[in-house]
Amino acid sequence: MTKLEVLRRFYGYDSFRPGQEPIVDALLEGRDVLCVMPTGAGKSVCYQVPALLKPGVALVISPLISLMKDQVGALVQNGIRAAYVNSSLTAAQQSRVFAGLASGAYRILYVAPERLSLESFRQLCAGLQISLIAVDEAHCVSQWGQDFRPSYLQIADFVRSLPVRPPVSAFTATATARVKRDIEELVELRDPIRFTTGFDRPNLFFSVRTPEDKDAELLSLLSHRKEQHGIVYCATRKSVEEVCDFLCEHGFSATAYHAGLPAEERRQNQDDFLYDRKNVMVATNAFGMGIDKSNVSYVIHYQMPKNIENYYQEAGRAGRDGSPAECILLFAKRDVQISRYLILNAEPNEALDEKEQEELRKRDLWRLKQMKEYATSGDCLRGSILRYFGEHAGKECGGCGNCCRGTELYNITLPSQMLLSCVARTGQCLPLAVIRDVLLGVATGELEAQTTFGLLKEDPPATVEEILRFLIGEGYLASSGEEEILALTERSAEILRQRKPIAMLRHNTQKKRAAGTAEQDAPDEGLLRALKETRSRIASKRRVPPYLVFTDATLADLCRKKPRTAEELLTVSGVGLVKLEQYGSAFLQTIAAYESGTSDGERPWTAMEDTQLLDAFYEERTVLQMARMLARSTSEITKRLREKHLI
Repeated sequence: MTKLEVLRRFYGYDSFRPGQEPIVDALLEGRDVLCVMPTGAGKSVCYQVPALLKPGVALVISPLISLMKDQVGALVQNGIRAAYVNSSLTAAQQSRVFAGLASGAYRILYVAPERLSLESFRQLCAGLQISLIAVDEAHCVSQWGQDFRPSYLQIADFVRSLPVRPPVSAFTATATARVKRDIEELVELRDPIRFTTGFDRPNLFFSVRTPEDKDAELLSLLSHRKEQHGIVYCATRKSVEEVCDFLCEHGFSATAYHAGLPAEERRQNQDDFLYDRKNVMVATNAFGMGIDKSNVSYVIHYQMPKNIENYYQEAGRAGRDGSPAECILLFAKRDVQISRYLILNAEPNEALDEKEQEELRKRDLWRLKQMKEYATSGDCLRGSILRYFGEHAGKECGGCGNCCRGTELYNITLPSQMLLSCVARTGQCLPLAVIRDVLLGVATGELEAQTTFGLLKEDPPATVEEILRFLIGEGYLASSGEEEILALTERSAEILRQRKPIAMLRHNTQKKRAAGTAEQDAPDEGLLRALKETRSRIASKRRVPPYLVFTDATLADLCRKKPRTAEELLTVSGVGLVKLEQYGSAFLQTIAAYESGTSDGERPWTAMEDTQLLDAFYEERTVLQMARMLARSTSEITKRLREKHLI
């Protein structure tokens, strides 16, 4: 098979996503690869397709059990022979996997990095033909990344122990220049081809809100999204439990996840979310890495994360199937204090000496400052993220909350004079927050005697701070240090002495969705419900999450195209030959039944297999419901009996 035939047969796509094909080609040519590709852009396909075309078994080094289970589950559903080895398997289960490896039963094996140091595993690998090694979440190898894991430092030694060195590839979604250098050096990539496909996720709509009451704002946001699935991230375990209880009390189907919960409860809660039994997951950043749930329509950060790397990785768990999704940050000044406390009181990294610990702490505080600037900026949010990762971005993206609120020109000459005068009169030694409070008239002590005290007390605090940050950005003020100490610059004289008029573009409060991120044509809701019902039955029978059968994006495409034949079904995005054979008949029957009007709109009826019909009888239903089902199924049963010459 060719690479495109593999993509069509096993994944149901006619072409690669942007950036995927050159990575596939490089691995097929036997080159080492370093790939930085955003969450949801399809990193796994980049090494899975070559693994299916090269002889032998591919090793994928992955940091979390949940990640392995999710990836292997998806591969098996696509008809690909894959397995994983980690601590969740019993000794008997591990033995079966090892026997399968020895007999060539698998094309892809996922392993935890800790496994690489075991002599028994090394001996097993020495006898295998390893087609390639893929290091997933490769930023974990760097102590300067956001998820450093010492076990990743064992990867290079393991590769050196192999009789024949296969091509080695490293994949990550978020990496600064320093982290990328660390990945190359510590994984010992040889003359790698470097791919940075771009960090932009055009289907994600970013926005920041600063509500006075976060709980009320959260209820408002979720009340319009009751049928959708989403994640609410909190900074602490206590916040997770409080927010989850709060949502449950108000009738939302929510569950919680954090590292302090018992392992079995965490697993159950995670499964409830993955299997669509719960719509909302409230979690700390302990949840999410490796969770490939494709139908997450929104990610809300109830509190601000400590850095942009974490924020973008967590926000990127929305819209993984390419559908439009929202990433909303609820910001409050207290969030900065919480994050600062967590940084300064974090458990020391035993792999670092005292000097390195201090350097890392300073870097974390710098990252926090960048995150705060993102949360308080009136500039393009998408552009702020892209520039942070070293990517060029224009002034407006047309697809974030700041760019889509509309703007108005606001004369700030007088307030700017007052602000600069306040900085000058207080000795150019006070933080931004104090200068703001002096002008608002809320400062205390000796500052109340300042001549500029209370001059802007009629203005909203957010507006005063916005003007201050605008003056900093335009070079009329300088900001230094962690506390943002303000001082005058050479340009300050243009406003204070030359009385230069100055204006600022301000966002108004009327939000509008950008044309570039407009939702696709809305699918037929009735048919979509019918297709989801069919998907749920299949998933329940196979004991897999519904999105592993078909993603929401695939169901939406089914609604738009309404295929009637197997050939037409293959034109639907996400339907390959394997899934056509497994599920095609059931979904075609659902569409045909809906089109013929045999659905009542509540529970669309599809012609059921004999076993499914029997299963339905054993479910708890009223006599009336059963009567309706029997009435609808009469013609189908009669047809089947005649085909079997029983009547």
